[in-house]
Amino acid sequence: MVLTRSFKETIKARADRDPEFRAALLRESVELMLGGDVETGRALVRDYINATIGFEELGGLVHKSPKSLMRMFGPAGNPQARNLFDVISCLQEREAIRLEVHVASREPAAAR
Repeated sequence: MVLTRSFKETIKARADRDPEFRAALLRESVELMLGGDVETGRALVRDYINATIGFEELGGLVHKSPKSLMRMFGPAGNPQARNLFDVISCLQEREAIRLEVHVASREPAAAR
């Protein structure tokens, strides 16, 4: 999905002024990945990074090159779990939040 400049600017402006929006964007990206929609989750992480910390600063914090991080979270990216969790941990710390996983029961497939 190609993003227009105005969309990126809109996300950045909202992220700059709204900490709850930033936290929700990060939370939604992780929930999508845990739910199996890794591509969309990666795209949201990329949007979050672009709207907040930027790949240059993030690269310094996680000791990875910014270009490597951009590839990891790009459309064809496939980050290793260690790298993904390092990035998510760093973003949580920067945002002063802690994402948690909770177990929720689902209906068995046969009951649907």
